[in-house]
Amino acid sequence: MWNIWSLAATLAVGLVASAPNVAAAGGLATVAAESGTAANVTSFDGVVEAVRRTVVAAQVAGAVVALEVKAGDAVRPGQVLVRVDARGADQNALSSDAQVRSAQAALELASTEFARQKQLFDKRYVSQAALERAQAQFKATQAGVSAQLAQAGAARTQSGLFIVRAPYAGRVAEVSVALGDMAMPGRPLLSLYDPETLRVTVAVPQGVAAGVGANDKIKLELPGLPAARQWLDPVRTTVLPTADAATHSVQLRFDLAPATGASPGMFARAWLPMPAGDGTRVLIPSKAVVRRAELNAVYVVDATGRPRLRLVHLGRPVGDRVEILSGLAVAERVALDPQAAARFLP
Repeated sequence: MWNIWSLAATLAVGLVASAPNVAAAGGLATVAAESGTAANVTSFDGVVEAVRRTVVAAQVAGAVVALEVKAGDAVRPGQVLVRVDARGADQNALSSDAQVRSAQAALELASTEFARQKQLFDKRYVSQAALERAQAQFKATQAGVSAQLAQAGAARTQSGLFIVRAPYAGRVAEVSVALGDMAMPGRPLLSLYDPETLRVTVAVPQGVAAGVGANDKIKLELPGLPAARQWLDPVRTTVLPTADAATHSVQLRFDLAPATGASPGMFARAWLPMPAGDGTRVLIPSKAVVRRAELNAVYVVDATGRPRLRLVHLGRPVGDRVEILSGLAVAERVALDPQAAARFLP
């Protein structure tokens, strides 16, 4: 089974290619690892989250007859996302509209009859009881029209639930159904998120969280982004007021600026200032580091002048140099040109 040392061996073989083996690294440019003073910081692993993420579920039952979007699509507020078979609901809406028209016709007739009875009563041709019956019939018909209008509105609302629309502008993260699937009330259809409102969430010990302030020089690292955009400054820092009962850790949230290129689920690191210490770090030139995917290494030149590949754990960049958190000691010499050093491997 592969381990980290077999990965290092593979890396070395890849760098050697078909270059000839040389017994000694004479003339190889090297530099000594220096003891420098850098910010006393520590990294904590986290994840990119969407501040606004919505699981859109069905409110009615029916077969999915149209999927208007796919994962990754950008959507506008009110844009149609999914259509559910609404033939039965549409027929109910049409029936309610017809009942409204019938009730309105009856109301017109009752209104005309009431006006006629009132004229006859004024001329003393009909009794008070006849006028009151006509008035009661008019009011009952009027109430019936109001009831039919409310029922028709409810039917139209019910029919509208068969068309699922985007609640806000965002991006489709996942579509959970396919054409022909049965939508049921509460069953997720798809999920959306707002790419303009993202944050990095990390869990830190309680003691670390207590020392985080709004003005701290916090840096966020997103290794999944291009090198020029991996280091970001948070727009706002939020320390949640509660701690996890199992791990006794506190969650920190760092809001990102819009258009960073990040996406929910990406791996992130938060570099936080620690209590004052000696501030000593091991620093080497950045160009001396060999980077292959998640593997970072340097060629350490031993006392015989032969380079040896060694894995290291990188910290933050400091100008044209980089911190070495582990794997290298002060005064050890490393090859400045990893490609040249690879030719001297046995």
